[in-house]
Amino acid sequence: MSLDVALILFQIVALFFALSVHECAHAYVAWRLGDPTAKMLGRVTLNPLKHLDPIGSVVFPVIGMLSGLPFIGWAKPTPITTRNFKKAKRDDILTTLAGPGSNLALALIALVLLVILRHVVAGGEIAVETAVGLAFHFRGVDTTALPALFPIALLLYYVLFVDLTLFVFNFIPIPPLDGSRILRLYLPYNALRFYDNMGMFSLLILMLVGGRLLGVFFTPLLSLFNRALLTI
Repeated sequence: MSLDVALILFQIVALFFALSVHECAHAYVAWRLGDPTAKMLGRVTLNPLKHLDPIGSVVFPVIGMLSGLPFIGWAKPTPITTRNFKKAKRDDILTTLAGPGSNLALALIALVLLVILRHVVAGGEIAVETAVGLAFHFRGVDTTALPALFPIALLLYYVLFVDLTLFVFNFIPIPPLDGSRILRLYLPYNALRFYDNMGMFSLLILMLVGGRLLGVFFTPLLSLFNRALLTI
C-alpha cells in the first residue's frame, strides 16, 4: 500500500468515527432531555452505518479532498421531536451543541494522548512529529525506520485534525449544519420560511464560501492545538 493511500484511509477512518460520535451525541442528549425519537430509531450508537449520508459523508469529503480543502462532511441529521422537550428552545440548543461539543472533546482527548505518546513512549517524539509533517504534506519528511507506534500517532493526529475541523465547520449557519439549527430559532417567520426552503442552494453556498469561513476560525484554533502538542 502506498503512503498516499494509507493517509487517505486514515482520514476516512477518523472522519467516519467523528461523524458517528457527533450524531450519537445529538441522539443521546435528546434522549436524556426527554425526546426518544432518535433512540427508537437506533441512532444512539457509534455504528457508522446508522449515521452516514451519501452526499455529506461521501460526495462532499471527496470534493474536499480533490480541491485541497480539509476532509470534511456531515452525516444524516438526527431526528428530533422538540415537543417532547420540557423547555423546547433550551433543550433544542443543548441537543444541537452536543454534536460539535463531542468533536471538540475528541480533539482534546487526541491531543492529550499525543502529548503522552510524545513524552512517555520510546520513539514517540519522532512518531508524532512525522505524523504532523505528513498530515500537512511537508516536503522532505523522513518516513524510513519509523517506530512501530507511528500508525497510532498518525491516526490520533488525524482524529485531532478532523474533529477540530468538524467542530468549527458545524457552526457555519448554513443548512444542514448545526449552526443553521441554532440560527433558525431566532429568525422571524418570513425569514425562517425562506431559510427552510433553501434546499440545494444551501449546498451550493456551502461549497462556495464554506471553505473560506472555515479557514477564518479553524486555522488559529489548529495552530493553538499544534503549539500545545509540539511545545508542552
